Amino acid sequence: MNPAAPPNDNHSRVLAVGLMSGTSLDGIDAALLDTDGEGAIQGRDFLSESYDDEFAGRLRGILGRTEPDPETREVERELTLRHAGLVERLLAAAGVGADAVRVVGFHGHTIHHAPDTGFTWQIGDGPLLAREMGIDVVFDLRAADMEGGGEGAPLAPIFHAALAADLDPPTAVLNIGGVANLTWIGGDGELIAFDTGPGNALIDDWTRRRTGEGFDKDGALAKAGRVDRTVLAQLLMHPYFDRAPPKSLDRNEFDSAPVEGLSAKDGAATLVAFTASAIAKARDHMPTSPSRWLVSGGGRRNPAIMTALRDELAVPVAPIEDIGWNGDAVEAQAFAYFAVRRLRDLPISFPGTTGVNVPTIGGNIARTD
Repeated sequence: MNPAAPPNDNHSRVLAVGLMSGTSLDGIDAALLDTDGEGAIQGRDFLSESYDDEFAGRLRGILGRTEPDPETREVERELTLRHAGLVERLLAAAGVGADAVRVVGFHGHTIHHAPDTGFTWQIGDGPLLAREMGIDVVFDLRAADMEGGGEGAPLAPIFHAALAADLDPPTAVLNIGGVANLTWIGGDGELIAFDTGPGNALIDDWTRRRTGEGFDKDGALAKAGRVDRTVLAQLLMHPYFDRAPPKSLDRNEFDSAPVEGLSAKDGAATLVAFTASAIAKARDHMPTSPSRWLVSGGGRRNPAIMTALRDELAVPVAPIEDIGWNGDAVEAQAFAYFAVRRLRDLPISFPGTTGVNVPTIGGNIARTD
């Protein structure tokens, strides 16, 4: 059965906003989507806001925590208010009033994800966000999946499958954020999904430590370096890569200690090769290798990563814009899509995507009335 079913004529399309902060530390994405939560999808406006260095540092400082404390609550409140402000600016730019938006899908920011213990925490106050915006909010979208035996991630496959409904299978949709995750879409609608390994997180952290810059712009640092094959082989020995999917990762799962003895340039080049090689190893867990890879997320803007992927995969690798979609917006759009599915009691996770026992409806609803 294809979970990305055709549109149901009984379900009208609505406007929804999706908000994504995820695992990266660069900022918030907000997307306005016209959808029925099934096969009808039309992207509208999109807006992104970068974190200032001070707030990004505070957010980085609470990563890995597992219990609420005053500092975490303070960061969560500010994060939520930043999301509310971005929604206000998005709707103003789109010329849309809050009363025209049916629901907001609020991911929050993942500060700890440990699927082996059934724990995940995305900070973000759904009820506060609903009050600030005057719009119902669907939040905490991963918890029900984990309670049902799933990994809690990745959730995007149902949306990826709907976007790629007219493409020739098998196709892989790859999102490279802090962590990289993929959706394999087969000819009969079969979905396989999992986190492949590191995305941008290790590269960004390395660049920040060695150069003071927040990320490797245009992959310049990596392109100037040389891959240390011995170090790369050591990084690829991580047991995660041998685990069968479904599987998912925390941003801090991988230790960059093996690259510490390298120069800034060689370390960046080696970490780029690690991301690409981990993605290539994901083919070991697919029924057949994809005939094409479509890439979303910030990683598609790094030429060093895209070149390494083309070398490793030896099939067409292209940004998701090649099928007419906004690679910056797609993850935020997915959470708008999930929110509409929640209102209509449609599942967002499946045994083949997260390992959950049965297709599962995800998210709590914070209502304004």
